[in-house]
This record gives sequence, structure tokens and C-alpha cells, in this order.
Amino acid sequence: MSVFYDENANTFTLNTDNSTYQILIGRYGILLHLYYGEKTAGDLSYLMTYNVRGFSLNPYETGREFSLDTMPFEYPHYGNGDYRHASFNMKNADGVYGCDLRYKSHRITKGKYAIPKLPAVYAGENEAETLEIVLADEAAGAEVTLKYATLDKLDVITKAVSVKNIADKEITVTKAYSGALDVMYGDYDAVYLPGRSTGERHVKRVPVSPGSFSFGSVRGNSSHQYNPFMILADREATEDKGSCIGMALLYSGNFKCEVEYDQYRKTRVSMGVNGELFEYALKPGEVFDTPELAYIYSGEGLTVLSQRAHKLIRGHICRGAYRDAMRPVLVNSWEATYFDFNGEKLVKLAKDAAELGIETLVLDDGWFGNRTGDATGLGDWYVNEEKMGEPLSATVKKINSLGMKFGLWIEPEMVSEDSDLYRTHPDWAFTIPGRKPKMGRNQLVLDFSRKEVVDCVFDQIAAVMDAANVEYIKMDMNRCLMDIYSAAETRQNAGATMYKHVLGVYDFLERLLGRYPNLLFESCNGGGGRFDAGILYYSPQIWCSDNTDAIERIKIQHGTSFCYPSSTMGAHVTVSPNHQIGRSTPLKTRAAVAMSGTFGYELDPGKLPDAEKEQVKQQIKDYKKYWSLIHRGLYFRLTNPNENPDFAAWEFASEDKKEALLNFVTLDAWCNPPVFYVKVKGLDPDAAYYIEGKEKTYTGSALMNAGIPAPYMKGEYQTWQIHIIQK
Repeated sequence: MSVFYDENANTFTLNTDNSTYQILIGRYGILLHLYYGEKTAGDLSYLMTYNVRGFSLNPYETGREFSLDTMPFEYPHYGNGDYRHASFNMKNADGVYGCDLRYKSHRITKGKYAIPKLPAVYAGENEAETLEIVLADEAAGAEVTLKYATLDKLDVITKAVSVKNIADKEITVTKAYSGALDVMYGDYDAVYLPGRSTGERHVKRVPVSPGSFSFGSVRGNSSHQYNPFMILADREATEDKGSCIGMALLYSGNFKCEVEYDQYRKTRVSMGVNGELFEYALKPGEVFDTPELAYIYSGEGLTVLSQRAHKLIRGHICRGAYRDAMRPVLVNSWEATYFDFNGEKLVKLAKDAAELGIETLVLDDGWFGNRTGDATGLGDWYVNEEKMGEPLSATVKKINSLGMKFGLWIEPEMVSEDSDLYRTHPDWAFTIPGRKPKMGRNQLVLDFSRKEVVDCVFDQIAAVMDAANVEYIKMDMNRCLMDIYSAAETRQNAGATMYKHVLGVYDFLERLLGRYPNLLFESCNGGGGRFDAGILYYSPQIWCSDNTDAIERIKIQHGTSFCYPSSTMGAHVTVSPNHQIGRSTPLKTRAAVAMSGTFGYELDPGKLPDAEKEQVKQQIKDYKKYWSLIHRGLYFRLTNPNENPDFAAWEFASEDKKEALLNFVTLDAWCNPPVFYVKVKGLDPDAAYYIEGKEKTYTGSALMNAGIPAPYMKGEYQTWQIHIIQK
């Protein structure tokens, strides 16, 4: 058993292999948080101190026994005397805000809970245990169930919350985070992943100091600007040592993370659906479910934390036929043709690609409706046969005859004003009556909170896929939500529309994967604007960024690696100079960077010089050779490319320590440079190793402690990639 209830101490203890999480049913049924950290035995309730503090409120029953806004709450909520930021708030039918939740009951079961209509970590019955704690405020009419599950081997604890209306009138949930963590003492840093479009998920580390800060999204997606993941790390924690807790939200819409350090040096971190632009009305008996929040613990530094997060995502969030299978190497048509293509050009592109060993052709934007540019056609998901010159099925058959798979780009949430769908159903788009809508990329957003909208779009796309052998889908989203008004919602429920839109997207994806179980699906949001653990429940890979420059991608993929495994990072080799920033980079370097993701090409292979075609053939062979190591191995960040101006280095090592793949890229060019040394990680210190193609033997301890010198490579952005093998 990994979940224990001590009825004498009134404590709940959740243990994983290396961590302990303990909760106390405190005085008067107030649920308090005791501890989360390195595995610890025994009753920790002695840590709780009940103090009276000036200008702090007390429970009515206590007189002046203790003050509530200094207590470490398990699920902080507004209305009980705690003035720090709340994880939960509500209003009753009379418009009164707040509640006072007290312990009501609990149960412990084998296996892992699920969440209706939402993605969640999954596990076998013998891999997890579930704890449910019910809190209630009868006067407010709310019953709140806190759900926890332990995945022992991964040092993961998941949290989710269900809110039930137990009143005889409507109540409204105005804030409901998925979880909070109150830490009674210690000095911490917050590590998170801010960015921008084409520059996503750069790493920021700041000290947690008196006051509060927050980050999140109100854009309707998890956003390019912030990611629903953060780490609370000991001030002295590094890649290789120190205690740290990762928090990953399985949600793809508006979210918020709040960090607060109070006047008594306590730290509170909360995350969940953003309370701004949100309210959710519940009729008597109805239930609201929050998204899930996964906590990952490491007492051995940031690297181990990331490796555990990678295993969680690969094995307990991602699903489908390609969860563990080798992904085919693909070429995407976008940078090769943009909107200028027909069936004949696509077959030629496929033929040139197949000759190099590429296995899938993906047809990007422009194949449907009257789609001649980015201002028309979205929403009309039928093949433009006049443009193609033949039915899509005929083109696909020709491509399949070359031994190639075929894929399509779609953008189902979007609609153009110049489209048959919009002309027929203008009320299906998010627009506010009497106002001109705000535009993004000349398009509007369909209201996916409405089932009939999802039905219509899904049926159109399914008809195309049924008629042709489509084996891969890239699903894009090229603008954020605004002008939120749903003709299908009552005024009282309008604040829930953005949340319900995300549920509609998940419903669309669940239907797609249910109908086409062997489909390889890749999510995209103008690149990495919806790169989160929630979307990975449906998609084993996400287009990492629309910035395909190899040197910029090193930084983007470095930040992404703090939570997300390489197997989820859509990465392609593109032309040089790069189309986004104009930088010229050697083909070898572009391949080494893309090989640290899902790997593919976004160029016209027929236009490559013969020498580069031979390089591509070898790159594909190398990728297949190293695939298991890259996608299943342990990932090590050997440098921080945002701080080291000289070079970037990263590594994949097998868990059995038998082999490793070291990647090294220079970030500048020098005359008479110093020698750069790299210390390898993840080897057996007592074993002997050699570099493939070389005769010299090294000990694992030498490679890890003394390092290995990189060769001098003349020119900018040069790459050194070596395969280290145990003898």
C-alpha cells in the first residue's frame, strides 16, 4: 500500500519510492498540508503549530485558539479566514462569495481515477492507488472532492478536484484550481518556461521572495508566452543535486500558476484553470471537474526530475499506436510549396523524398475549399479537386505506390469569413453581436463548446479521410480566442465557454483517434502555442515551434526538455538560409538538432545538391539507428545554451548505461579558440567505453569526471556527434 490513513493521528500519507506526501485532518475538520519531500516515515503532525497572529481571523469555534491565514491548507479556499491567494471560490444563489470547507469523508482504492471528458494520467490497477477526500460546506451548498493518485516507481502524485452542488439552488464556481502546495518553511526558486511565438519555452529561474507573482494564459490555449509547468526548487538545487518538485497541468486552455511567499516565510504554489474569464454555474446535483495536476519529485536535482517527467508522459499520458513505435521520417510540403501545388507536384515531391529514404509526405495548408491564401476556405473541409487536378485519393494512391505514407494538415477550430460554412452559420464563430470581431491571420474561431459545431467539422474531415488513405494528421491552431460570446450559452454560463471550448477540442480528438486508431497525430498551434501535457494525451508529438532555425531550436528544445521528452518534440530539417531568420547553418547541424526530436524534413528534396542528398540518406539511417536511444533513453542537459555563449551540448544515455549519444554544437566561430571540454553523464564509472569508429578506450569515470575535448571545427555552427559504447 502506498496510501495510508492513520486514524489515531488523523493523517493521510502518500508514499512513492522516493517521496512522502502527508495531509492532516486538523482541529475542527480543517484539512491541512504537513509535508511533501524526500521519503519520510512516521506521523508528522508534530510539525503543525497553532498560533494566534495579529490581524488574522480565527475559526468561530475556537475563540482565539489559532489563526487561519497562517495555516498550511491542503486546498486553500476563499471565505474561511485565509487571506492568501485561494485555489477555490464560489458564490451561492444570493450572490454571496466564499465557503468554509471541512472534512466529511474519505476512501482509498486500488488503481487510478479518471476524469470525465478530460485527459488524465493512466496506470494499471497495480501501478497506482487513489485517495479521495470529501470536504463540504452545507450552508454554501458545495461538496468538494480532492482526488490523489500515487505512481510509486515514477515518484509522481496526481491531483484533481470535483465540485458538486449539494444545494437546492444554483451555485457558481468562480475559481477552481487543480491543486495547491503550502510549504511551511525553506528558501526556494521558481523555474518556469516563458517565451513568445517562434521563441517558446525559454528557462527562467527566479527566487521566491516576499510577495507574489503569477503567470498563465487567457488566450484560450496554453500559449506561446507561458507553459503550464513549473518547478519549485531548493535555492541550491542544480541539475545534479537538490530537492525539487515539478508541477505539470494536463490542460490546453486558459491556466494560471500563482506563487506566494507570506509574512511568516511560508510558500504557496497553486495551478489550474485561470479564474479570469471563468465562471461555471452548477444546478443542484451537477458536478464540475478540474483538469489534473501531476506532481513529480526529485531529491537528486533537475535532471532526474525531468527524466521522471519524460517517463510519465511517454508511458502514462501519451496513447495510441505510435506511443512506443518508431515514427516514420516525413517531409512536410509547406516550405517546399506553400500554397502553390497540385497533385502532380506532390507526387514529384514524394518521389524525390522516397529516393532519399523519407517515408511520409504531409500535405500542409491549401488543399481544401477555396483556399488560395490565408483569407479564405477555412471551415470548408472538402478537397479542392480543381486545384489538385484529380481526386485526393488518386494522388494518395500514387504516393503510396512509392512506398510512402500520406498525411494532411487541418485546422478544425478555425473559420474564414470567406467560406461556405461561415456564410451558412455565422453564429458558429466567436463574435459579439453589434461589434466587429478582432482578426488573427484573417480568421475567426469556431465555438467548439457547441456539439453541433464539432459534429459538422468532424464529419467533413472524416469524409476526406475515409475517401483517401490518410495515415498522419497535423492539427494546427493559428490564432487565439477573443470576442467570447456563445449563442448557445445562457448569460449565467457564458464564463464557462472557453473551458467548454477546450472540452470540445478534446472531444474532437477523442473521436478522431477512436475512428482511426492507427493514425499518427501531431498537434500544432502556430508552432508551440499548445505544447502541454493535456494535448499529449491525444497526440504523441507536438510541432515544437514555427521557428525552424537550428540554433534557435537548441534553446527552445533545451527549455522544453525540463518537462517534455524528445519523443514529443516535432522537429524538422529545413533549408539554409532559414526561412524565418535568414541564418545559414550546415546541414549536419540542422540534422543533429532535428534528430533530438521526432525528425523530418521541411524542404524540397529534389532541389538539394547531390552531396546533400547523400547526407540526407545517411541522416535517416543514423536516426533509425539511434531512435531507441533518443526516444527511450535518459536525457541530459550538459550545458545551458542561454548562458554558455561558446557551445551547446546534450546527451541521450541508455538506462542500462551501455551506450550514449553526445551532441555538441558550436554557437560562434573563433580564431585560435580554446579547447572545449564536455563531461558526459549517465555512464558506469567502472566500465570501459569506446567511441564508435575510434580505437581508444576510456573509463566511464574519466568521461564523466574529466570529460572529453571537442575537436576544433572551423566555421560557424559546427556539429560534433559521437556514439559512446560500452566494451
